[in-house]
Amino acid sequence: MFEKLDFIHDKYADLSRKVSDPEVINKQTEWQKYIKELADIEPIVNGYKEYKETKDGIEEAKSILEESNDEELREMAKMELNELEDKIEDVENQLKLLLIPKDPNDEKNVIVEIRAGAGGDEAGLFAGNLLRMYTRYAERNRWKVEMMSLNETGVGGIKEVIFMLKGKGAYSRLKYESGVHRVQRIPTTESGGRIHTSTATVAVLPEADDVEVEINPNDVRVDVFRSSGNGGQSVNTTDSAVRVTHMPTGIVISCQDEKSQLKNKDKAFKILKARLYDKMCAEQHAEIAEERKSQVGTGDRSERIRTYNFPQGRVTDHRINLTLYKLDYLLDGEIDEILDALITTDQAKKLQQVV
Repeated sequence: MFEKLDFIHDKYADLSRKVSDPEVINKQTEWQKYIKELADIEPIVNGYKEYKETKDGIEEAKSILEESNDEELREMAKMELNELEDKIEDVENQLKLLLIPKDPNDEKNVIVEIRAGAGGDEAGLFAGNLLRMYTRYAERNRWKVEMMSLNETGVGGIKEVIFMLKGKGAYSRLKYESGVHRVQRIPTTESGGRIHTSTATVAVLPEADDVEVEINPNDVRVDVFRSSGNGGQSVNTTDSAVRVTHMPTGIVISCQDEKSQLKNKDKAFKILKARLYDKMCAEQHAEIAEERKSQVGTGDRSERIRTYNFPQGRVTDHRINLTLYKLDYLLDGEIDEILDALITTDQAKKLQQVV
């Protein structure tokens, strides 16, 4: 751990020189990158400085106790030693937390995709429940909800919905929600009172910056077509709907929520960038698969992460074996208790790796 801290300390000194270099300052993109790196490691450097100062203070106090015959000075040294020995443990623990690798996406907005899975109409209704849960959570955090694409079923459910949540730290809170969500309940159409099991998949993607994902215009085909479904006078009268196809990956995005073709195109490209960025991150993560296995969840959409049991009013997160009998409360957007438990577990496992 201390070798790592020495390396970070040296890197901080090197970056400090670079951001003051007139040649680097003239290259704004490079300078901005170094400034961000400097800001990211500054708390670690400050924490390490405090640790070394506390350690030096302990050694000095011990030296006085061993060498001095002045009782008053020895008493003061003894008091200081007790204080510093209490402090050193807290400082060291804080340093360990600071050394946990920070997810560069944590502060980003997110694009959430919810799709009905197995279970027919009941799966669509459950997808609608999840949409409400996340939008209510966003409201509680004063995040902005921007609907990007919505495909409804005929019975009030949802086949697929894509929306953006704009708010500081949105990804850091919701990144563990990717996966298969399962519901167990008695459908209203079930006369025998039998419990049905249905699923919906959730994908949480960090919003990609232009710098992170560059799309070659030659790799994209843009088609326009007339909107269908609910939408007022513009439906079926103008070619406002947009379909974007990324030919190298086969990713297809359709947007028709806006009356403006330009706005639909902009939304489609935002979703495309997020999916390409997610694909890029997944490929990087595959290279460190062993590390991912030790984390709370892989973010894999095929992983069953949670069960919502309506007859018992129970929600179980299978990754951390957490069960809460607060189903209505959670579906109303009060999901912080589960999210906090997931984050704490993940941090604890990462801390083990750091140590």
